[in-house]
Amino acid sequence: MSKELTSRDKNYSEWYNELVGKADLAEHSAVKGCMVIKPYGYAIWEKMQAALDKMFKDTGHQNAYFPLFIPKSFFSKEASHVEGFAKECAVVTHYRLKTAPDGSVVVDETAKLDEELIVRPTSETIIWNTYRGWIQSYRDLPILVNQWANVVRWEMRTRLFLRTTEFLWQEGHTAHATPQEAIDETEKMLEVYAHFAEKWMAIPVIKGIKSANERFAGAIETYCIEALMQDGKALQAGTSHFLGQNFAKAFDVKFANKEGKQDYVWATSWGVSTRLMGALIMSHSDDKGLVLPPKLAPFQVVIVPIYKGEEQLAQITEVVLKMKKAMEAKGISVKYDDRDTQRPGWKFAEYELKGVPVRIAMGARDLENGTVEVARRDTMEKETLQQADIENKIEHLLEQIQDNLYQKALAMREAKTYSVDTYDEFKRVLDETPGLVMAHWDGTPESEQKIKEETKATIRCIPLNNKMEAGICIYSGNPSTQRVVFARAY
Repeated sequence: MSKELTSRDKNYSEWYNELVGKADLAEHSAVKGCMVIKPYGYAIWEKMQAALDKMFKDTGHQNAYFPLFIPKSFFSKEASHVEGFAKECAVVTHYRLKTAPDGSVVVDETAKLDEELIVRPTSETIIWNTYRGWIQSYRDLPILVNQWANVVRWEMRTRLFLRTTEFLWQEGHTAHATPQEAIDETEKMLEVYAHFAEKWMAIPVIKGIKSANERFAGAIETYCIEALMQDGKALQAGTSHFLGQNFAKAFDVKFANKEGKQDYVWATSWGVSTRLMGALIMSHSDDKGLVLPPKLAPFQVVIVPIYKGEEQLAQITEVVLKMKKAMEAKGISVKYDDRDTQRPGWKFAEYELKGVPVRIAMGARDLENGTVEVARRDTMEKETLQQADIENKIEHLLEQIQDNLYQKALAMREAKTYSVDTYDEFKRVLDETPGLVMAHWDGTPESEQKIKEETKATIRCIPLNNKMEAGICIYSGNPSTQRVVFARAY
């Protein structure tokens, strides 16, 4: 199969789809709307999981697991929540199949469930029903729980990683004695997500809160991190929700406070999903393939021998294995590709496509001179380095690549961030030079909805610590106190 990709400028959507497939990240499954995450793609997700899981545990959280199925009656207890998810829910109605006389398999109509079950689109309802049995007193609080799970949200139009019927994610669900504790938790987890996005994924993000129209169903406030992709579309990279007492009241979760009085518990939820894989791809990759930040690459260095004959390969391998051991002692993940089934040039193209941060080639002349050829994926630059102290050189190079990817993405975002003052200018920018558009908004859901209907742009967030400035709403002409971030989005 040809490894060449459609260029981003020609067709960004096609480029993305081809890259996901050709880089062996994922593929469509036999189940419509669902994906198979292939080993290389899953290895990247595992790196994300490991980093985030450590951050969660370092901030006092524990992992648990809750059922995939949720009784339908649970959803009706929180009105805005069910309204927000009703159109996406998959419903289990029967628990058995049978074989028909003609040999076909049909639903056994005698095996109808007494109560239908929802396949989890999110777990607030089942978790808060559970918490009712865990919480009696302020001494039982806080509860700081996270779960790694799959969820189902029925999608009509899907795209691998970005929007699929089933996807993987983590969802934190915490319970607190006071509103301030819950708000502090919500903001803390937003900071965790932002730190991960910027330091691991090398993606700059804007931290903010969602407008009422874009808020999570059942939340008092939704905090988010928003990223900008290369094509000028925004992507919501993580959310953290202050749920107030909405779910505690819906499921009657009360506790005796320090004064001995009964009160409802205060709640948060927060999550990121395999959508981050899409963000990673679209933030850094190029027309040659995937570009991975070293911290999330399944292997950070690949070494390819260039040789004639088994004897020369053995000599190169002896030196390579020492280099590999020295790099691994530094915590660098290294793959030595000495397969004889593919030529070096084919291997170079393969690892370029898969975004391996550093490629080292070693041939007969390198063996004689004590050198190696080092190629970095982010800039495509090559240089010849001495083998001596190679582990420290590569360690430093990986740090450079990680920082360069972040700085490059930041420069791209800054170049595609625009400040506009009129609706005509707003529409022109969205159509001709898409990106993040900073514009005045009067704060009403009506103006926001009209802008969305007419331009397909949404308020991505109201930035935290936003600069207050008097202005005029681009749509209504009414007074505005600040600019907010608009964009078309994934």
